[in-house]
Amino acid sequence: MRPTCKSRLKKLRKQHRLSQKGLADAIDISPRTYSDYESGAVRVPLETLIDIARFYDVDLNYIAGVSNVRKEFPSL
Repeated sequence: MRPTCKSRLKKLRKQHRLSQKGLADAIDISPRTYSDYESGAVRVPLETLIDIARFYDVDLNYIAGVSNVRKEFPSL
């Protein structure tokens, strides 16, 4: 079964030993909003996914569960 975005968000956060509040603060959103993303209650806007991917230095395909290969966030 393919990983979901919400499961990848939670996995990345735990790997970095962050609380939901800690990650929310790092990307400048409310802890409640981030909690809703991780629980799947609401979809994560693309701009926020990009911020999260940049923060963790992983590509969007990994976060979205499209790929299990964890590549670095692309540089421009």
